[in-house]
Amino acid sequence: MRALHRCCGVVVGKIRDTGLLQDELLIFEQGGKGRKGYSLPRWDVEEVEVQNFLPPGLLRKELKGFPQLSEVDVVRHFTRLSQWNYGVDSGLYPLGSCTMKYNPKVNEEIARMGGFSKIHPCTPEELSQGILKLMFELQGFLAEITGMDHVTLQPAAGAHGELTGMMMVRACLQARGEKRKKVLVPDTAHGTNCSTSSIASYQMIEIKSNENGVIPPEKVNELMDEEVAAIMVTNPNTLGLFEEHLDKIAEIVHGKGGFVYCDGANLNALMGMVKLGDLGVDVVHINLHKTFSTPHGGGGPGAGPVAVKKELSPYLPIPVIEKQGDSYRLNDDQPHSIGKVKTFYGNFGVLIKAYAYILSMGAEGLKKASEMAVLNANYLMKRLKGHYHLPYDRPCMHECVFTDRIQERYHVSTLDIAKRLIDYGFHPPTIYFPLVVKGALMMEPTETESKESIDRFIETMIIVAEEAEEDPDLLRQAPQKVKVRRLDEVLAARKPKLKWTAPSPRRGEGQGEGETPNVKSQIPNNDQLSNSKSEN
Repeated sequence: MRALHRCCGVVVGKIRDTGLLQDELLIFEQGGKGRKGYSLPRWDVEEVEVQNFLPPGLLRKELKGFPQLSEVDVVRHFTRLSQWNYGVDSGLYPLGSCTMKYNPKVNEEIARMGGFSKIHPCTPEELSQGILKLMFELQGFLAEITGMDHVTLQPAAGAHGELTGMMMVRACLQARGEKRKKVLVPDTAHGTNCSTSSIASYQMIEIKSNENGVIPPEKVNELMDEEVAAIMVTNPNTLGLFEEHLDKIAEIVHGKGGFVYCDGANLNALMGMVKLGDLGVDVVHINLHKTFSTPHGGGGPGAGPVAVKKELSPYLPIPVIEKQGDSYRLNDDQPHSIGKVKTFYGNFGVLIKAYAYILSMGAEGLKKASEMAVLNANYLMKRLKGHYHLPYDRPCMHECVFTDRIQERYHVSTLDIAKRLIDYGFHPPTIYFPLVVKGALMMEPTETESKESIDRFIETMIIVAEEAEEDPDLLRQAPQKVKVRRLDEVLAARKPKLKWTAPSPRRGEGQGEGETPNVKSQIPNNDQLSNSKSEN
């Protein structure tokens, strides 16, 4: 085995402890009596007792052991915690289906400009013309990119956009006087498509993908009838493959009066190369926090605008942003609208960043981004082929899917491979998804990674494959060089510790009023957290 391997002048085959791994107490276990991190001016009003003005039910109880901290205590605590974290600014983030691309900082600066960040959402239209113009033009950009007619910017996330789109489909069918009950969902679609169907009051009917990993038109033709409201397709799908029969599928669905919904979360592979509207799609949501380079993760913020064809336009959420002459307005007079789906007009900060990204890239730049995303994924797939099992051996789009079938011979699992990558300083790829592939390793390098960056990841993946064969225990016991090793995930899920409780002082140890308790950290050590009995 290569104990030491060089790639692009960087040592990747030997793990070095190059950083400081500092233990960190909980914030409640730090500080001391009388410390302050603030300095306030003298009061110019008479001091009063708050309980004389507020009812007891609105008063917060004293929190025993609440920490008293200086500014440097607070800054160092949160800085050290941030250094344990990993983000796209730290390195390659190969999470398949997530499009964790690098986000240009200029977009952040623009979103923080006072004219954007300080405007109140209730500002009158005549004083919000610049804001309304930005949103109106962004709608136009997204309609042009997708090949659709109209766009709403209100939905706050991809799944929220899905639900908004299906609510419009349902409203349109109701206006026709049709009571359809079913939605077709391929097994290669995103999982939220299934839940969206259910929330929108439809029965989900699964379509099995064929041996090539795509939807067979003949199966759609077999399942499609007058009870089917729509088909929800993810394109490219979760195998990273382009749905090559989508135009034929749309013809079948439209022939029976149904709609074609496209999950546009993977639009990063298609910009400037194909318009989904030209393939027969009636409604598509767009993840601005993925394709259009706005930071995401950790639950937000996000934005999931929905683009529709003309037939669904009357049902767009209100208010609709319109241009009249040289001015812009919010139109609430939409009698067939499904109503509001988000307070005010969506996550405006995210919209600004996407608008800035589109303007800075231009049409050719967006197309180039998609071309590079596809090229990087295929380069990664080609070089790892043979070291890991490739279930669908054909050109991919923006991401590729491997499995642990080869490593299973040595009793090494996908989870073990992912954990070992952490020891080499890489964030693991998406694992065990999509569900149609057993032991899946789903990788998406995105267009913002250089060849050198991808090569380092590839070489590390090859070394891990060799370790699985020659010393599988290395993988089964990984990660070693981290703050916290493998958790007992079952115990963590069933008995999570979500609240800090001040411990009682030991006998003989008095505690002054407001003094931070002098206790040992409640953070379990690696041996306590290590999962020695189970791979999970």
